[in-house]
Amino acid sequence: MMYSPVNTIWVLVGAALVFFMQAGFSLCEAGFTRAKNTGNILMKNLMDFCIGTPAFWLVGFGVMFGSGTVFFGSFDPLILGDYSNILPAGVPLWAFAIFQTVFCATSATIVSGAMAERTKFSAYCIYSAAISLIIYPISGHWIWGGGWLSALGFHDFAGSTAVHMVGGICAMIGAAILGPRIGKYDKNGKPHAILGHNLTFAALGVFILWFCWFGFNGASTVGMDSDALMETAGRVFFNTNLSAAVACCTTLVVTWLRYRKPDVSMTYNAALAGLVGITAGCDAVNPLGAAVIGLLCGIVIVFAVEFFDKIAKIDDPVGAVSVHCVCGALGTILTGFFATGVTTEKGLFYGGGFHFLGVQLLGVLSVAAYVAIVISIVFLCIKHTIGLRADKEDELLGLDVSEHGLLTTYAGFAMLPDTMVADEDAAAAPVTVVGNVPVAEAVPVQKIPSFESGKPKFTKVEIICRESRFEALKAAMMELGITGMTVSHVLGCGAQKGKPEYYRGVPVEVNLLSKVQVEIVISKIPVRSVIETAKKVLYTGHIGDGKIFVSDVENVVKVRTGEEGYDALQDVE
Repeated sequence: MMYSPVNTIWVLVGAALVFFMQAGFSLCEAGFTRAKNTGNILMKNLMDFCIGTPAFWLVGFGVMFGSGTVFFGSFDPLILGDYSNILPAGVPLWAFAIFQTVFCATSATIVSGAMAERTKFSAYCIYSAAISLIIYPISGHWIWGGGWLSALGFHDFAGSTAVHMVGGICAMIGAAILGPRIGKYDKNGKPHAILGHNLTFAALGVFILWFCWFGFNGASTVGMDSDALMETAGRVFFNTNLSAAVACCTTLVVTWLRYRKPDVSMTYNAALAGLVGITAGCDAVNPLGAAVIGLLCGIVIVFAVEFFDKIAKIDDPVGAVSVHCVCGALGTILTGFFATGVTTEKGLFYGGGFHFLGVQLLGVLSVAAYVAIVISIVFLCIKHTIGLRADKEDELLGLDVSEHGLLTTYAGFAMLPDTMVADEDAAAAPVTVVGNVPVAEAVPVQKIPSFESGKPKFTKVEIICRESRFEALKAAMMELGITGMTVSHVLGCGAQKGKPEYYRGVPVEVNLLSKVQVEIVISKIPVRSVIETAKKVLYTGHIGDGKIFVSDVENVVKVRTGEEGYDALQDVE
């Protein structure tokens, strides 16, 4: 057999890019979850690939591409059989095998994000292996291995259904059986926002995935040795990028209108939604079709995330179900509308009638039903044997410690503490909604003490303020004559509840905000002058301007000289 250097290199480069998607998934999932589970997330994404590789080599590849029946390939451990009938032109078996292996690992890794922060690591390893051994290969055989859907004309160029919807269905079933994270819902079923700890990680992960998607979709031509293949590859690249970009713009507008501010995490999810949606038909649609697919995915992703969070009560920390399951199915079906007839039958909007659209619908529904049944059996078997969910105490402590003995993934860094409580039925303390009140209209308060007795004493003034106002406060205090202060960065929140903010469509009811705490001990300077100056500098009229605490100090001791009292406050020699 004559091999094509161009085709072989193209497939191998594509395999390398798809492999690098594991890094994107790792960062994305870690960023959208809490710091105490970062190591666990990273470990799961590593083991998806490491478990999936030998599983697919031993069993999965043969089941997917073997010449068995229209429903099932063949059992061919170690890939020793003859696969010449399914190999792309000029591509060696092992190049094709590694290309398909990384696709299998991608499908398996989708599940970890939806089931993050409360799944036993041992259980995860088992169901990850099951996906790579039988679940993904069997449906993959129907679509890409010469199975019954392929014979009907079902078109899924790079895996909106074969890869992404399969992983998304597994994620949805797993998250539903697993149940929500502790503190996600109150006793009335109202969702609480649990913020991801590092949106920078999530953003970098999305950009890596976007970059690698050019290999995921582009290299699925599995050849570049003809004008037709080169033209198709160019169209695939262009459509892939366009769909993702339009989806982001659409979600930005939708969240801006819906939440009054553009949602950062949702907009990044939209990029993945557009990429997943275009994957089925990136070779078959023109740029207009790709833009419409991206637009529809950008709309659907917002309402899908809200549906699973608020109505279905399926706790999906990263939005994997909405991105991969919903948009994977949507993109496959939309191919039946927008296919121009270049590489497939014409879609409904291009005069192709309902046949092709019907085949696309049948493929989505049959694969979804098959995957849902099999993965449910797997999850329920795990649940009733070794257990699927981590213990309550372990979940609250964090899976990094309980599952891996990792005290922290961020040694040396201070992280936002976990505010979720163990008692899910604990009633939230009532809050008072307070608007912006000008100083002149504020309710008069008694000033205690008056600081006018003239009796020498030491007073500690502690000021909690916005970070943005600290430099102005420091300058005002220095001008007042204060030469020493202690400054700390702190996290805090008050009992006031002002204008609501949203995270992934859920109101953020209590959020620890970054503040600056300034401590000053004074004696000679009037305390009232310090208070009035601070109020003047810090006041904006908005909730969160800060607080000033005043307390008596019994004594002051300067360590270097041993001086006490008033002299200890003086910095002069």
